[in-house]
Amino acid sequence: MKQKTGLFFGSFNPIHTGHMIVASYMREFTDLDQVWFLLSPQNPLKDKKNLLADHHRLMLVKTAIEDDSGFMVSDIEFKMPKPSYTIDTLTWLSEKYPDKELVLITGTDIFSNFHKWKNYQVLLEYYSMYVYNRPGYDVGEYSNHPSVKLFNAPLMEISSSFIREAIRYKKDVRYMMPAKVWQYIREMHFYEK
Repeated sequence: MKQKTGLFFGSFNPIHTGHMIVASYMREFTDLDQVWFLLSPQNPLKDKKNLLADHHRLMLVKTAIEDDSGFMVSDIEFKMPKPSYTIDTLTWLSEKYPDKELVLITGTDIFSNFHKWKNYQVLLEYYSMYVYNRPGYDVGEYSNHPSVKLFNAPLMEISSSFIREAIRYKKDVRYMMPAKVWQYIREMHFYEK
């Protein structure tokens, strides 16, 4: 039987407690065996100036999950052609790991633009999507799709952009992320300017 592996995509800039709670919930309260954090390269639609270099974001995720064998991090999208598309990443991972059943973990917020994703119909045909609630968004027309499963993961009103802004203004946000991540950010003076 294939190992069921959840793929949690994000820029993780920085990774925070909200990310960890969603990943932990998906692993513990669904049928997933493992959750992989897939770091995304620069999104052409997002502001680049606040994005830490790829290797720093990778190190922050490694630091966050280092003690948990149920989590893994992948930087495969850093090595793929830009812009990277979810379908291309899933196709590559499916070929490399034929012993795994890959499941996309995402929030309800993606469904407002999901029809614009490259080959979104293929994604729905060949992969399951485990979807957690995001305030103010719903799954819409996909709510009854057989590939889409909804979960009520605990919600936290916390975002990476809030954390970056808080650090810039010298606020102590240590409890919003794993302790070792906070320590690494402080030592490296990330997000201070």
